[in-house]
Amino acid sequence: MLVDGEAAERDTRRPTRRLKIAALPQNACVEDVDLRTPRGTDPVFFAKLVEGRCIDRHEKLLVTAPPAWQKLLACALGHKACRDNRSVLYHRVPRLFEALALARGDGRYPRLLKSLGLAQLLILDDWGLPVLTAAERRDLLEDRHGRASIIVTTQLPVDTWNGADLPLSISSRKS
Repeated sequence: MLVDGEAAERDTRRPTRRLKIAALPQNACVEDVDLRTPRGTDPVFFAKLVEGRCIDRHEKLLVTAPPAWQKLLACALGHKACRDNRSVLYHRVPRLFEALALARGDGRYPRLLKSLGLAQLLILDDWGLPVLTAAERRDLLEDRHGRASIIVTTQLPVDTWNGADLPLSISSRKS
């Protein structure tokens, strides 16, 4: 009984620990997402995302919507992934690029890339605001291609990006 109790305790602490490591800015759950309000999000497609198979298939997801809504969707999917015992990391792209630049200078770069690469789901918020260099594109997208999932949120139209192609989209912004 003691071993079973310890195993149960660890199972209940695991999602909390994963959520803390993920550093999601909002405590949003997929159960709380209201898809009845028309925001351009397909409820059937969202339900498929909630299942988590896209993470198992290492797919990329682009979320384009009003700023508060896109962050809520990304955080809700990240929260669900943590509850499903998947590793998740959330980063705002401008701050992540600053951290990568600092890490290049002080020798932490390989360790930071490794931590990004180990996450089963990487959520990149505010994509497209800074200019994307070839090294950053390689580090954030190409090194993860086929190995891990990415959710990218953006407020900018895709045609203003710097060559970063993320073909799958959850919702489209109405112009």
